[in-house]
Amino acid sequence: MIPRALNQKTARHLSWEGFLDLAQCLGCVGVEPRDDLGRPFFDGLDPREGARMARGRGLRLLGLSEVYGINVWDRERAAQVAALIEVAEAAGAETISLIPSVDDRPVVPLREALREVREMLAGRRLVALVEPIGFASSSLRRKAEAVEAIEAVGGGSCFGIVHDTFQHQIAGELQVFAPWTRMVHISGISAPDVPLDASQDPHRVLVDAQDRCGTLEQIAALRAAGYEGAFSFECTDASVQESGALQQEIAASFAYIDGALC
Repeated sequence: MIPRALNQKTARHLSWEGFLDLAQCLGCVGVEPRDDLGRPFFDGLDPREGARMARGRGLRLLGLSEVYGINVWDRERAAQVAALIEVAEAAGAETISLIPSVDDRPVVPLREALREVREMLAGRRLVALVEPIGFASSSLRRKAEAVEAIEAVGGGSCFGIVHDTFQHQIAGELQVFAPWTRMVHISGISAPDVPLDASQDPHRVLVDAQDRCGTLEQIAALRAAGYEGAFSFECTDASVQESGALQQEIAASFAYIDGALC
């Protein structure tokens, strides 16, 4: 059985407590809290209390999401990173997520932004994860570029990457970077007659036999290359998020993945 995890976006309408209960019932090893769901981290609870609730259910705080536009580096971005680090440290989270710009604002080379973040992480155990976004409009589409920037700043101890199966597919990237990967996001596109492009980002569903993102193959490749971390459902389709049978549907998808990988 793959190590299971749950991104809060997949169950965005649940309370923090309800989300944790769901993850516990699904046998997850950890969760990814978010602050971009129309409410603050942990539903506004003190980070230490939010973390206590998770750990009381045997769940790790795998990472906090996110700072968007990390390569649009300016004072605002620096303040956002500093604030995210503060919350993550208070909660004892393992990572934070940094997302590149996908709009038309001018960006700096990623390595310049990472140098700044590296200084902010000095002396901390926290790891910052760069998540390439595969859209044609993205300023950072492929993981190879992220790894190159991390290596350029000597950031092997304080940076890693997120492998997202949907973004990997639409970017047309073939190589996986298991040694650099600290989190894997999984989701599927099952509709047979839609293009696999940025327009489908809001329609990412649970992985089933009709998945067109090659999720099973990507999971197998990552595991064969040595990745031993969690696989976290990050689904964006309202039919998933608002389902009255969400627990059963996620459990069935995890079971399908486990069975197919045997």
